This record gives sequence, structure tokens and C-alpha cells, in this order.
Amino acid sequence: AGPGSYTVGTMSERFDCHYCRDPLHGKKYVQKEGKHCCVKCFEKICANTCIECKKPIGADSKELHFRNRYWHDSCFHCFKCYTSLVNEPFMLRENNKVWCSNCTAAEDAPRCKGCFKPIIAGDQNVEYKKMVWHKDCFTCSQCKQVIGSGSFFPKGDEFYCVSCHELKFAKTCAKCKNPITSGGLTYQEQPWHSECFICSNCKKQLGGKRFTAVEDEFYCVECYKECVAKKCAGCKNPITGFGRGTSVVNYEDESWHDYCFKCTKCARGLANKRFVCHNGKIYCAECPKRL
Repeated sequence: AGPGSYTVGTMSERFDCHYCRDPLHGKKYVQKEGKHCCVKCFEKICANTCIECKKPIGADSKELHFRNRYWHDSCFHCFKCYTSLVNEPFMLRENNKVWCSNCTAAEDAPRCKGCFKPIIAGDQNVEYKKMVWHKDCFTCSQCKQVIGSGSFFPKGDEFYCVSCHELKFAKTCAKCKNPITSGGLTYQEQPWHSECFICSNCKKQLGGKRFTAVEDEFYCVECYKECVAKKCAGCKNPITGFGRGTSVVNYEDESWHDYCFKCTKCARGLANKRFVCHNGKIYCAECPKRL
């Protein structure tokens, strides 16, 4: 801003006021645009109006101007912080208000979504999808701890640290009841950690392998044969339910593979057919008559 475009002095020559014609000799006068006038007429007719306080800028006041706008020097201060801007850098903004460089930078800076204060150059910040936070304002929606530049999970308008996301949203293992953060498997619509879905006997993981469920226990094929499966009364091998002989014949307290359930005399297969038990042995309906 520059100084005003007029001069003030004491008249030593015989000039009259351009407006009221009073003699100016020996009096204080103002010269503006080639015209001499008394102080009273200057303030009434010629003085510029301060754009800040809306009052005339008198001959005894210091005047500053910028882009055809005028201020008292005492009115030329920052609109936000009121710091005097005489001989200081400034910005002329909306409504003819002048701002210091610091307030201009703060006003134009992006606003933190957490505290709504400006994020100025040099501040550590976090950006996500055109939103920005001070680093210390980016906190977990659940535990309120600072996430900062750490890992997080967005959920709508909320953000969660890894721990809170696991507790709130991760699936829970059907066995250990802890969150499943990665991997895992599903059995009968229930989630399991891979390391929790194991054989009840040998403790080997069963993911991707054949197994048998017995009530709430799981067994690999080998352990089921060895420890759980019934032995066929015919061939004495385990009845596993796998492969050939998935059908089982039960009679009293004994079990057979369907292909082992046959007549003791003629070896005719008796699965789903009439049979006779004689002296603890199985016969077709015809063979006991021949004994």
C-alpha cells in the first residue's frame, strides 16, 4: 500500500481556498490535484473515505492506498488477527478486507476432518479419499487411540485400528472363539482357524483332507480307522465309510461291510435280502435247510 496522493503544508504565499475562498496565508492547507484548500474544506469535500472504518481520512491522518482503496494507517490491519500491516505483506480478500500472510495461509489451508482446524505447511497429516486429518487427529472410532500413519480399516464414515476391527468385524473361530484375521476355512457354515480344525487324535490339520466327524470330534482317515471305526464282523477290517463298501449292515451288536455280509455256506451276498442267523453265523434263507 502506498501513501496518499496529496501534500500538506503551511501557506507562505497569498492563495485563497479553492472552495470557500478564505485566505490561506500563514494557515495550514492541503494541495491535491493542483488545488489548494483549507483543512476544513479538504475533510468535507476532498478527503478519501477509509474503506475499513468508513470515516474521512483527514489531513492530519496518515493515508494508505491500494488499488483505488484507502485506509487510515491505524485501520490497515489484518481482518483476522488485527496485526498492523503497515510495511508488512498482505492479501486483499473478499469484502475489501486485508489479511496477513499467516492468516491467509491458514484460511486457504485444508481443514482437518478431526478438529476442523487448518492443516498448514509442515504439519504431519493423513489423507484418505480427498479427506485430510492432522496425524494426531486420525484416531480409531472404537478405542479412540491415534492411528496416525498406521494400518486401518474404513467402515463407512468410521475408521478402525487393526485390533478393534478384528474384535468388531472379524469372524470368530468356532473352536477357540478368537477372530480369524486371514485364511481359515468353513465347515457346516461355521468358520475355523486352519490350525484349530485338526484331528482329535493325531492333531494334524484337516483342511483340504478327507476326515470323519463323530459328534463334535474330527478324525483323519488313518485315526478314524485305528481308533474309532467299527471292525467288520466278516473281514475284520475297519468300516470307514470311504470308497468301496460305504453301505454298512448292522445286526445286533455287530457290523459288516455290505459286500462282507454274505451267507456262510454259499457266499451269496445278503445285503438287503432275507437271512437267517444260526449258531452265531449268517445264512441265506435256503442254506440252513441243507445243514
